[in-house]
Amino acid sequence: MGLFSDICGCLRRRLSPAAADSAADVAEDTSDLFYKLETLQIATNFFSELNQLGHGGFGPGLMSNGQEVAVKKLSMNSRQGIREFTNEVKLLLRVQHKNLVMLLGCCAEGPEKMLIYEYLPNKSLDYFLFDKKQSPLLDWSKRFHIVKGIARGLLYLHEEAPERIIHRDIKCSNILLDDRLSPKISDFGLARLFPGDDTHLNTFRISGTHGYMAPEYAIHGYLSVKTDVFSFGVLVLEIVSGRRNHDRFLDAERADLLNYAWRLYEAEKSLHLVDESLDKHSREEAAICIQLGLLCCQASVAERPDMNAVHLMLSSDSFTLPKPGKPGVHGRVGRWTTATSTGFTNNTNGSTTQTAATTKADTTSVYVDEFSRNSISYSSIDEGR
Repeated sequence: MGLFSDICGCLRRRLSPAAADSAADVAEDTSDLFYKLETLQIATNFFSELNQLGHGGFGPGLMSNGQEVAVKKLSMNSRQGIREFTNEVKLLLRVQHKNLVMLLGCCAEGPEKMLIYEYLPNKSLDYFLFDKKQSPLLDWSKRFHIVKGIARGLLYLHEEAPERIIHRDIKCSNILLDDRLSPKISDFGLARLFPGDDTHLNTFRISGTHGYMAPEYAIHGYLSVKTDVFSFGVLVLEIVSGRRNHDRFLDAERADLLNYAWRLYEAEKSLHLVDESLDKHSREEAAICIQLGLLCCQASVAERPDMNAVHLMLSSDSFTLPKPGKPGVHGRVGRWTTATSTGFTNNTNGSTTQTAATTKADTTSVYVDEFSRNSISYSSIDEGR
């Protein structure tokens, strides 16, 4: 009953006072939010492999009313997963935007914890972008449309939602595509709320995905909206290039996408980064996206644009993009990195001091979780609030 009460409490705050005079009223008014396990088993053919959408995801599930849904199943082996489950339900009940995936309900019967979403037939962005057979379906106009849609979704989370939300796991596999290939940000299991006027916090529990994590967060635990901005920058470079942020099959010069993009930019050859599979593209828009990606990935947190500025850069024909500085080094397990950047030092009084220094970080000492698509994973969601 704890989970039910927690969710109903969130619903009480979401509904108007007249509709929420009592917990019973809330439960009655929102009874369709809670799905029965038996109903979901029938809809997904008992979670058949034929209905599997990545790790932990199943769909389409056909409900008795003809509606298609996607079911995200929490791993029963996850010791802390109930926190992530509750966190994601509470967040998604409070946010609504055309570039965010829509939560339809949840299931909390016995050991099973599940989220029920709208079903998006085109799966996730990585399914198209990194597959040679599928990538031609993403022509340049669609890619630019996807970049702008993700930016609008993040702008909503950072500036327009009831409370500021940092996603913490922006990546290709967490961008779902609808029937028109419009993007929807998904998987809020790691998201953090920033109530009031808080702009950042320091955390010792680092959660995210290698290659997308901002260096100040991966190394120092400094979390802010600029953490998402960095991830967005990496994602934009992936969309333009049609390749993953790290490809071990490429030579050392090209293996790391961010560093390779920076070297091309310095050599005034940025457009060499554009996916060769594209028959044609707008050189101006591609150049804007590459420069914007590098601006978002700058080592200096203060110099990265916020999502409001990013949205303006993408939507305005007269906006002149500033020249980006050197990108931050997103740490990888087993790799020592040296980067001159804006750093953050934890003082004995608990405050955070900003310092410009050359930081040598042993990235193997940082606690980092690698999360698979459609999984709900652990993070300390109460820490730092």
